[in-house]
Amino acid sequence: MTDQAHNCRHDDQTKSNIEKYGLTVIILGATEYLPAFAYSIGLWKTFKHPEIICFGLTTKNLHALINDVAELVKQGQIITTNKNYDDFFDNSDTKFLNVDPSYFSHYFGAAINFYNSDRFPALQFVWTDRNNRFPWDNDFEEELKYRQPLLDRNIDFKFREAKNLGIFTTRQWLELDKPILRVVHDEDGDWQFLTGDQMPDDIKLVALEQMTLRDKTLNELFDLDYGEEAEREFIGSEWIRATTQNDDE
Repeated sequence: MTDQAHNCRHDDQTKSNIEKYGLTVIILGATEYLPAFAYSIGLWKTFKHPEIICFGLTTKNLHALINDVAELVKQGQIITTNKNYDDFFDNSDTKFLNVDPSYFSHYFGAAINFYNSDRFPALQFVWTDRNNRFPWDNDFEEELKYRQPLLDRNIDFKFREAKNLGIFTTRQWLELDKPILRVVHDEDGDWQFLTGDQMPDDIKLVALEQMTLRDKTLNELFDLDYGEEAEREFIGSEWIRATTQNDDE
């Protein structure tokens, strides 16, 4: 899920909110594939406190929770990791995780624009299921599994799918070590990792993890939505994302 594009009017509102309230809250709604999330901008500038991000609830609740954390910060509290908090829900706990910098460009676009840098700290607000279990606990509710990507881990395999998920790639990649230049995430959930010179008979089925083990830059597309694709010129060049056009590949 990509953040909002740079916009001067939006930037002016961000600066105004930070000057008035100490922070602003950026909210992005859910899609069929990706969860809603919200994050703060300004906690680091105003209070020298890490920014906060939270996933997987309604946008209204996400907004309120970020503001609830901000109120504690304004009162002088410092939110820390490895601690259970019961300040935010009546019958369930919360923990905070350090956000690995490799996730910043995917989730903190407006904050990066504001700070002109990605060198600021951030914490992820993680909530429990109806049995007060965290996502890393045994028996965490299956239906909530994909609502909270955990941003302190899985750096080498960011896709939400299982590592052994079967995906489509090409004989040219598998046998000739040609680079993947186009990735398609179909509306039905299938993934295609293509070299661009394949014919129908060249398509092969392999495990998703095989792709990232050979080319870690493919991890950059973990948040490619249903019905989206991305292309690049060579390994290491910028991925250009677009809505998938129907074709016969």
